[in-house]
Amino acid sequence: MVLIIEDEHSIRDTLVELFDVDGTATTAVGTLRDARHALSVCSYDLIVTDIRLGGKRDGGLQAMAAAGLLSPDATVIVLTAYPDEANRDASLRLGATHFLEKPVDLTTIAALAAQRGVATAIFPASTPATPLARQIRTE
Repeated sequence: MVLIIEDEHSIRDTLVELFDVDGTATTAVGTLRDARHALSVCSYDLIVTDIRLGGKRDGGLQAMAAAGLLSPDATVIVLTAYPDEANRDASLRLGATHFLEKPVDLTTIAALAAQRGVATAIFPASTPATPLARQIRTE
């Protein structure tokens, strides 16, 4: 199960398309309130979240805090256009596994998802065999 938390429609739609493959169930939300609700009804393997949601500087951080309680085993990929150290440190404290600066290459997200066993349109099998994926696995 994948949860996408992104308030920008175009980015959210692109991420939904990335995970739109057989065997990958995806929920996509655009607000902190909807993210909290989604987390309360289901446990997720992978969460992709923006830091700022709907103008809230810490909306994604609040979503990560909820995820830590409700989906503690999830891999969390943080996407941000504001890659400062304060956001990075807060994200890592709240359980983020990866902190990526926008714009993000979809191959990077797909490779990280594959490491978690989540199929994508780029890597339909759970383990990618590309040089980028091997590089990401070893970092």
